[in-house]
Amino acid sequence: MDLHKNSIGLIFSGGGTKGLAHAGVLKFLEEQQITPVQIAGTSAGAIVAALYAGGKSPDEILEFFKSIYFFNWKHFTFKKAGIIDSDAFKLYFNSIFGNKTIGDLKMKVHITATDLVKGKLKVFGEHTKVVDAVLASSSFPGVLSPYEIDGNLYSDGGILNHFPTDILQGRCESLIGVYVSPIQKIEAKDLSSIRSVTSRAFDLLSANSNTHKFNICDWVIEPEELAKFGTFETSKAKMDMIYKIGYETAKKSYEELNS
Repeated sequence: MDLHKNSIGLIFSGGGTKGLAHAGVLKFLEEQQITPVQIAGTSAGAIVAALYAGGKSPDEILEFFKSIYFFNWKHFTFKKAGIIDSDAFKLYFNSIFGNKTIGDLKMKVHITATDLVKGKLKVFGEHTKVVDAVLASSSFPGVLSPYEIDGNLYSDGGILNHFPTDILQGRCESLIGVYVSPIQKIEAKDLSSIRSVTSRAFDLLSANSNTHKFNICDWVIEPEELAKFGTFETSKAKMDMIYKIGYETAKKSYEELNS
């Protein structure tokens, strides 16, 4: 596998704040001059993919995540089916993407979401606004309200496809998968809030249905250290750590790949 000659496809799993590890991986890949031609991403992976394809550097992606306080009181809703209004995050993304569509990005990006009414996976086409696709893909059920596009209600892409390797199968010569949702070792006392229970259920569901997809990839980067972090980390110090873990795991894994 020649990662410098082959066309490279990147697959980014969901994982909430742990998705920052994707940006750390991108930083390492840039240093090795490994450039993807396509990226498929779900949820946090979709956010990182869109920002990167929109021209943001890995360090700038880290700063973007740190600039949003997820649990700001202004984001809460009592009128929609979620604790937090997914529309509240439009402001942050509009400042970067404006009215850009997926087709306007610098590389081909595939963003997934779940059509809640039809019960089907949606892969957004190039005419969809980036902001809409990203917010639909990352509307974590039970925490964020479903996101509406053209009368259709969408929720997190991870419900049906947390690790969308199959979308790039056959489209690129080499596939690199980055999976940032290793199962946490927890105790009963860790499941004391709605958020922690929802997050745990989601992690278990996705692990069960996604690890077999590792076989589709030529190279899988799975930072197991991320198991000690939650889905919704708000500490900037922890965000820095997650980013660094992504970088270090990619580096170590690359050395093993080439040994």
